[in-house]
Amino acid sequence: MILGLALAIGVIAGLRAMMAPAAISWAAQLGLIDLSGSWLAFLGYRFTPWIFTALAVVELITDQLPSTPSRKVPQQFGARLLLGGLSGAAIGASGGALATGAVLGIVGAIIGTYGGAAVRARLAAMFGRDLPAALIEDVVAIAGAYAIVSQL
Repeated sequence: MILGLALAIGVIAGLRAMMAPAAISWAAQLGLIDLSGSWLAFLGYRFTPWIFTALAVVELITDQLPSTPSRKVPQQFGARLLLGGLSGAAIGASGGALATGAVLGIVGAIIGTYGGAAVRARLAAMFGRDLPAALIEDVVAIAGAYAIVSQL
């Protein structure tokens, strides 16, 4: 189950890069996941969840701007892979499988990046504009992150 959650949190990072570490950081802060004694312990520090949450909110807002680059450009894609791997590693670490969790988080981020872009494009075409599709994707990312950390 832990490895499935690591893959799933990677998918969330593919949808919204900052949502995954924000959710994991809150899980660590609230004691849902134990990262003490690992290099990932910083995710549970007092201010870390607030910082990641602020970054996630900024991402939710900037994603709606027409000037925001595609999630598939190297910088955006790289950030999703990095944060998916970080978040997956944190989940994996809770089950003694940090490296496997990281790899699955990266794979999930690839799936979320390309799958999310394809679904959003179809929804935008269906609605005739991007905003409703983007908002649906936001809800899926937030609800998905919550559902994943609720299983930890």
